[in-house]
Amino acid sequence: MGNLQLQDFVAGLVGGVASVVVGHPLDTVKTRLQAGQGYGNTLNCFLTVYRNESATGFFKGMSFPMATTGIYSSVVFGVFSGTQRFLSQLRHGDPAVTPSLTDMTVASSVAGFVSVAIGTPVDLVKIRLQMQTQPYSKGNVKLKPTAPGSPVYQGPIHCFWTILQKEGIAGIYRGTVAMLLRDVPGYCVYFIPYAVFCDWATPDGCVSPSPFSVWLAGGVAGAISWGLCTPMDVVKSRLQADGVYLNQYKGTLDCILQSYQNEGLKVFFRGLTVNTVRGFPSSAAMFLGYELSLKAMKRDQTETNP
Repeated sequence: MGNLQLQDFVAGLVGGVASVVVGHPLDTVKTRLQAGQGYGNTLNCFLTVYRNESATGFFKGMSFPMATTGIYSSVVFGVFSGTQRFLSQLRHGDPAVTPSLTDMTVASSVAGFVSVAIGTPVDLVKIRLQMQTQPYSKGNVKLKPTAPGSPVYQGPIHCFWTILQKEGIAGIYRGTVAMLLRDVPGYCVYFIPYAVFCDWATPDGCVSPSPFSVWLAGGVAGAISWGLCTPMDVVKSRLQADGVYLNQYKGTLDCILQSYQNEGLKVFFRGLTVNTVRGFPSSAAMFLGYELSLKAMKRDQTETNP
């Protein structure tokens, strides 16, 4: 059991790194659309970022998630798989029994809760680094974006410590409620569609899905999950971007109400297109990295211990 859990954690780490490499440029565009000003639609946002910041603008804040998302995904996949095995053992006396829909829902929810504890500070730093070049204006307060070479935060570690010193632990976990409301249901509509589509794309008689089946099922699951989670993702992005200059929102509900009053219902669907489009390749890379590395580890184990 211990070896199986270790393999899940290692495979999750590989999948997490793969997803960051593939998905971060689109994630930057998504964050700018949701929390920034003056970008209009997705295409205009792409062009604006490229014109103002060149190609490097799409990779702002990438080093921190690259270093941490592997661990984050490792925990999520490890907890999800471990919870499924625990429930199968509890219900059927055999951890290898195929989990029921209820078991997958419970395991997904548990993974969502655990992910927030790790993911909130990671997302906060990533978003602050992505947003610190943006202008701020509210009422009579107008602050220009920081000049190139003199940003608010000098890097992910400096960003983390600055927030911790100024706002304490509560500041590091800003947006936790919104992230819980996004990730707990979000992982349910992530892992369950993946299992369903993977099963559908695997021909009868095959013991395990092909790499193409994994890629397709992972991509579809990611597009569905990110598409459905966009409204709460907007709220989370705004809460976490808030604070580069001044704090505008008092909490999740206040952010929802202010956003709605100022921009109407459509604000909660900002970044829907890029979220859904980004969800496919990043999740396809995530699941492909996970499944292929898991298969390789199991094959090595079989060869070592025939």
